[in-house]
Amino acid sequence: MSKREYDTLVIGHISKDIEIDCDDRFIEVIGGAVVYSSAAAFAGGNRVGVVTKMAPGDRERLIKGFAIPKEDIYLLPSIKTTAMQNKFHTADKERRTSAALSIADPFKIEDIPEVSSTIYHLAGLLYGEFNEEMIRTLSKRGMLAVDVQGFVRHANPAGGKMSFRDWREKMELLPYIHYLKTDAAEAEILTGTSDCAEAAKLLYQWGAREILITCNSGVLVYDGREIHTCPIKARNLSGRPGRGDTTFAAYITERLRAGIPQALLWASAMVSNKMESPGPYKGTRTDVENYINAFYQKGHMYADN
Repeated sequence: MSKREYDTLVIGHISKDIEIDCDDRFIEVIGGAVVYSSAAAFAGGNRVGVVTKMAPGDRERLIKGFAIPKEDIYLLPSIKTTAMQNKFHTADKERRTSAALSIADPFKIEDIPEVSSTIYHLAGLLYGEFNEEMIRTLSKRGMLAVDVQGFVRHANPAGGKMSFRDWREKMELLPYIHYLKTDAAEAEILTGTSDCAEAAKLLYQWGAREILITCNSGVLVYDGREIHTCPIKARNLSGRPGRGDTTFAAYITERLRAGIPQALLWASAMVSNKMESPGPYKGTRTDVENYINAFYQKGHMYADN
């Protein structure tokens, strides 16, 4: 029997999220980087698999949060399901305080199914979700994509309050990473500089091959040769949560068929479109192409390639 084949296998904890806005209104949603990332990759027409962990009692409800076919979701049992509370302090949802209410069991290399994937995407929420062995081993199976959030964001065991710390093993493990994603704050924690372009250059020097950094106004990519940037043009921010996850997953999967400028334009347009509606991205390739043509001056460049 042949192995299942994927363009990307997204690995990470699904999360039961409580979101509280700046007016103290709250909603419960299905979240986690693995949910937003897999939806974005799937919307681009890619073959997407997911590996996640949750308590058996949450399975029936939480599996509905994924956009991909059920047969491509590899559910593993955990004593607990990760649950997060996000308190947003501003209407644009740029500032938030997060706490981990519960944390699922960490992943180990034995949890990864016997499949073939071009990209292995570690979409973590908290430090400890993945160990060093996973990084070393998966980098040999395909291109390894890492969201650094899962290596710099820590939860205090007493109360779950979040804190961000430098990744101690970064110098040792960055050379195993093909695609690395950070936001501006995480990039500064890793490198000590608030200049995103300089941070990207340092992360490249330390071993990552292609770096993507998200910030409020746009997205930056560096591959050791040139700094590429593209603006985010969302007309409202009602769908702000999941911005970085959507951007990264859209970019790395589009890179399978396009160069950096085209993939960056694609990802920026998809996340702009996504941010105008709450939840994971629900559009199609046609929707993204239409958004590019409507709101990006150089949109015709993508359509012609």
